[in-house]
Amino acid sequence: MLFSNLLALFGAMLILAIVPGPAVFSIISRSFSSGFLHGLYMTMGIVVGDYVFIALAIFGLTALSETMGTTFIIIKYISVIYLLWLGYNLLCAKATSIDIKESKDSSLLTSFITGLFITLGNPKAILFYIGFFPAFVNMDEVASDDILLIMLAATLAFGSVNVCYALLATKAKKVFKSPNATSTINKAAGTIMITTGVIIASRA
Repeated sequence: MLFSNLLALFGAMLILAIVPGPAVFSIISRSFSSGFLHGLYMTMGIVVGDYVFIALAIFGLTALSETMGTTFIIIKYISVIYLLWLGYNLLCAKATSIDIKESKDSSLLTSFITGLFITLGNPKAILFYIGFFPAFVNMDEVASDDILLIMLAATLAFGSVNVCYALLATKAKKVFKSPNATSTINKAAGTIMITTGVIIASRA
């Protein structure tokens, strides 16, 4: 794989990562409500979802949306239901201390799985790997080393950008020092979660 093609692919991935979407909104709200580590694990889930799409695209599944079929729809709505549930719990949370209240059922594993589902259920990601990915990668000439380089590019592009969003959200949370402020953030984070779920559900 030519270095120029890899660099162009990295640039396209970076732009896709920077543009706010369901993944960015979810990471911000998760980092607000549960801390940076949860945002990091959600980012890891998002990157793994990209690995899945890269593998599917490289190994010849060009008709990715047709291949996933009902599975895609199920994954999409599982992620929607989970995001709505998280949003509802945040809206109902009563903040009584400086720290934003975490959901009792919150865990690093659920943050990871949420990130994975967000990517697998994101039409923007599917369209990218079906429509634009082949323009940068010659599927007939991809070697094992190329696959590793492509996954490294995805890790750097999607991982670094989303980690930065998680860090910014965590730093911003420290500005607020009163229960009223934390209650406001909980409601904002919950609203973002619910909005993200609605966005995913409404997209074709």
